[in-house]
Amino acid sequence: MATNTSQVGVILMTYGSPATLDDIPAYLKNIRGGRPADEALIAEFRRRYRLIGGSPLLRITREQARALQAELNRQHPGGPGFHVVAGMRFAPPLIADVVPEVGAFTHHVIGVILSPQYSPIIMSGYVRTLEDAVAALPGGELKIAGDWHLEPLFLQALAQRIQQALGRFPPTLRERVPVLLTAHSMPKRVIEKEPDYINSLKETAAAVARLVGLPPERWMFCYQSAGHTPEEWLKPDFADVMPELRLAGHTHVLIAPVQFLADHLEILYDIEIGAREQAEAVGIQFARTESLNTSPLFIKALAAVVQHTMG
Repeated sequence: MATNTSQVGVILMTYGSPATLDDIPAYLKNIRGGRPADEALIAEFRRRYRLIGGSPLLRITREQARALQAELNRQHPGGPGFHVVAGMRFAPPLIADVVPEVGAFTHHVIGVILSPQYSPIIMSGYVRTLEDAVAALPGGELKIAGDWHLEPLFLQALAQRIQQALGRFPPTLRERVPVLLTAHSMPKRVIEKEPDYINSLKETAAAVARLVGLPPERWMFCYQSAGHTPEEWLKPDFADVMPELRLAGHTHVLIAPVQFLADHLEILYDIEIGAREQAEAVGIQFARTESLNTSPLFIKALAAVVQHTMG
């Protein structure tokens, strides 16, 4: 197929997830840099993925890609034409494997890492993989989106989800239920090298809280999903916060991730199952926001990121 030099290819990149329970050992080996996981860790991940019925991450990321392609082409009816695909870092379809698909349409490639808060250290694997794959395209040209943690439409999409969730509480609770704005915990040693990443997470949380109109005493930023290693991970974890909320007299809590953009293990197990159990164990009723997934506002946010990256 001849390439169309006027088209633009967009690759949405995310972490990836095992397609089946049998794929978990290979998946864990990939994310551990080639080191096989022990049987206990494999069994625990099988248990978690079994409980959530498998991860919908790939399906949702492909839905996001289709929605973004439609949105970009709607916004540019006489423009170059956009072709959007999804690529995963640690599971098929791998980023390097989808680049030739884009290359069949165009040499102009835009990469968007589905993490609004950008870290040169943490995201370097995505960048190197995509740069190497695009370099193999004849005449390939690549631009990669950087940080977009304060993109207005992204913040509005998060705020909308929080407002929708608060609206499901009885009126007597709606104005006082505490809101935990969460992000994935990281090893402390990693963040000590790059504090700006955590600052970006906190800036996103604060900006969303302002949009929703939450006073400082109604919300807090905390972590979730600490890894299975003995080293020190960032605190406070929402597991630490639940007993404190109960001691303060609260009976309900709303958890709202500010980093995750689709349903996957960290939402469907760590929050929906793990956090719910932790809350109910101390007498707190739990709720969470709906993930952004293909929220129209979020898709418009992604379109804005692509257009900004194009320049």
